[in-house]
Amino acid sequence: MADSLITSEIDFEAPGKQTGFLRLPHSVHRSAYGWIPIPIVMIRNGKGPVILLMAGNHGDEYEGQIALSKLARGLMPKEIQGCIIILTMANFPAAEAGTRTSPIDAGNLNRAFPGDARGTPTQMIAHYIEEVLLPKCNYMIDLHSGGSSLFYPPTLLRGQGHSDHEAATLRTLQEAFDLPYAWVFRGDAGRNSTGRTALSAANRKGVPSVLAELGGGGVVTPDALGWAERGLRRILQALNMLPGYKPDATQGTRELASCGMVYAYQTGVFEPFKDISDRIVVDEVVGMIHHPDTPWLESDPVVSQYDGIVLCKRTMAQVTRGDTLYQIAKDL
Repeated sequence: MADSLITSEIDFEAPGKQTGFLRLPHSVHRSAYGWIPIPIVMIRNGKGPVILLMAGNHGDEYEGQIALSKLARGLMPKEIQGCIIILTMANFPAAEAGTRTSPIDAGNLNRAFPGDARGTPTQMIAHYIEEVLLPKCNYMIDLHSGGSSLFYPPTLLRGQGHSDHEAATLRTLQEAFDLPYAWVFRGDAGRNSTGRTALSAANRKGVPSVLAELGGGGVVTPDALGWAERGLRRILQALNMLPGYKPDATQGTRELASCGMVYAYQTGVFEPFKDISDRIVVDEVVGMIHHPDTPWLESDPVVSQYDGIVLCKRTMAQVTRGDTLYQIAKDL
């Protein structure tokens, strides 16, 4: 398939529920003819859309992994119309290790697309998703969180669409997911995209797709997990793939555009002055970086270059120059 060396234990054309692994060949000292097992579940029943649901793109982001595992166990073929393809741990080596990047090749899957059929394991996974899975699909949902270093409130990320039809489809996905916030991108190149993310891969294949940021800090919160589980079923229902599901009332989404990041310019211990959704103005001091190793030195103020609200914040106290401390956004 598209020159990929990855093989699938499931038959993408067969009806019913199938479970198994994508086998990524990996020859190492302890296993000369071994393979990396990337778990995959497919549920197919009758005619209807095909959707790819993916988590574990970054290995230290857990809400999506749990939400998709529960969905894979709970959904029966008779409940759906169409086909659902589920990857709970897309970059399996990273997800198994609980790290953002793969311990095998240091690969960041969400910066590896379009990948390489004969490349490193992370590049091979990216290639398989873009060249084998996405061409089968009508939609894609990519579930993330802030990982170990950042925290996001439940936030949907999407482009603006490259046609009236695509714009309407993306809005349908946003309204169905019904997260408190939506970060809407500008200037995406669509099928001409040169981006390295899964959303860029979907754009190149003409597959409407959204990403969700669901918490972070390397932990799972009931609130973020609840938003993920609710949103997935609401999306399936909105696409006429889960006809028996009765969604609850829409709560509404605040649309935002990203202004930029506030970074650390010193090394030390970060004291934040702001929390999620707090207002910030230009030149406001939004935190301090302290130096416990030289406590007689003055602490360094962190100053915002933007007006807006805090969309995400750093969860780790220790910082070095270049670390993101806040992301600031404004109403779209």
